[in-house]
Amino acid sequence: MADYTNYTNKEMQAVTIGKQIKDGQIVIVGTGLPLIGASLAKRVFAPKCNLIVESGLMDCAPIEVPRSVGDNRLMAHCAVQWPNVRFIGFEANEWLHNNERLVAFIGGAQIDPYGNVNSTSIGDYNHPKTRFTGSGGANGIATYSNTIIMMQHEKRRFMKKIDYITSPGWMDGPGGREKVGLPGNRGPIMVVTDRGILKFDEETKRMYLAGYYPTSSPEDVIENTGFDIDVSRAVELEAPTPEVIRMIREDIDPGQAFIKVPVEAK
Repeated sequence: MADYTNYTNKEMQAVTIGKQIKDGQIVIVGTGLPLIGASLAKRVFAPKCNLIVESGLMDCAPIEVPRSVGDNRLMAHCAVQWPNVRFIGFEANEWLHNNERLVAFIGGAQIDPYGNVNSTSIGDYNHPKTRFTGSGGANGIATYSNTIIMMQHEKRRFMKKIDYITSPGWMDGPGGREKVGLPGNRGPIMVVTDRGILKFDEETKRMYLAGYYPTSSPEDVIENTGFDIDVSRAVELEAPTPEVIRMIREDIDPGQAFIKVPVEAK
């Protein structure tokens, strides 16, 4: 018999993502863990949220997690199938008029204490050690939307200074966005990792540990962060219920496209 009482850090991360979504929010999601978390939100935590993807699909409610934003599994249960240009226009309207209602998920290879994200290259830009696919829509999203950043929590990813700013966070702290011509009333809200939740101090705009998983600890987060981080406000987060873990494994991602199930849990 399958064991749903044990869970992986990635499953905990997906559940934590889902819990950040609120009823009534319009949520820009991409592939991977954000879609698993968003699917959970639609089923359990925030059934009145509206999921949208950059391929132009609105108010998605996938039964099984799609492999990409153009997957037919998204098209089958969405309210509207618009072309990409209509999606961009819809986003722009929400950016202008509903600052608190629109939230977006982005990710990357590196992040600094102020939530600036690199998804372009590692090393010197002109002679990189590694070149990634780049921004896609992430730069525009991070410029005009409140964002939730999804990262794997490793010291090589959480850096004092990242190699390239693909998606702007709070830049260099208070007033940093305004200095470079970005809206100061939008920005990163939190970072959800495989070890916990990190938020940004309202005054300093610097990242701090807000919550850690039962499988992690403040010391674990400190050890895996490449800059000094405040853990004094951290609380242990609630473990997911067996029913939610069952839902991820059996209903949302049964093919284990994004989360591998431990052999001992099958």
